[in-house]
Amino acid sequence: MSDAELAADVVRRAGRAAAGIREAGLSVEQKSDRSDLVTQADREAERIVVDRLREARPEDGVVGEEGASVPGTGSRRWVIDPVDGTYNFVRGLDWWCSALALQDGDDVVLGAVHHPASDAVYVGGPDLPPTRDGVPLEPQPDVALADACVTTYLHPPFYGDEVGAAFERMVNGAATVRMLGSGTMDSVAVAEGRLHVRCQHSVPIWDWLPGAALVLGLGGAARQVSAAGVVWSVLGAPTAVAEVCSALTER
Repeated sequence: MSDAELAADVVRRAGRAAAGIREAGLSVEQKSDRSDLVTQADREAERIVVDRLREARPEDGVVGEEGASVPGTGSRRWVIDPVDGTYNFVRGLDWWCSALALQDGDDVVLGAVHHPASDAVYVGGPDLPPTRDGVPLEPQPDVALADACVTTYLHPPFYGDEVGAAFERMVNGAATVRMLGSGTMDSVAVAEGRLHVRCQHSVPIWDWLPGAALVLGLGGAARQVSAAGVVWSVLGAPTAVAEVCSALTER
């Protein structure tokens, strides 16, 4: 089984398991704040992924959002997000997914995403043309920020400080803005051309790498820049991404 086949199989298992647990009923815990939640579905889906990866790729490292940490013997590492968009997941919304990425050193090799609501699986990377259920995705045309829909997220306490000012500079240049609640699903929408740019600050690797791999595989841009004391992760249409990064770092 190739890495891409393994990634598709594993992420589908995780997404279907999480969806099944949600149907049966969830117990919900709060992590860092009222919007940062975790459920038994997150933990069980992560366990499924870790067990399968350790069986299929015992030399590879593994790290996951819910605490998985397996050292590898080489340069390869799998990064797991068992349920991305947990708040949506808990509230019965469909904009959530299970995702993972494969790194080799600092480079992302591939990303895989399962969207349980549509049962679609996306797999791809910089050197692996992205697909949805095995069907190639179409490269998306480049667009300027003024013509772009930006998808983003910002916790309300940050609106009034320097981070909020940088955020305002960025979104004011866009045609329109959406906050949908799952960074990886937002990245999938960018990869499919339904949205144009994703921008968010302080993004952990499991929320960044799976979607970045897909966008890079379609000729898009994925950049991280420092502004207002935080690191912003930006991906999507190359021209719009460049304009977002310029707006964020403007003095």
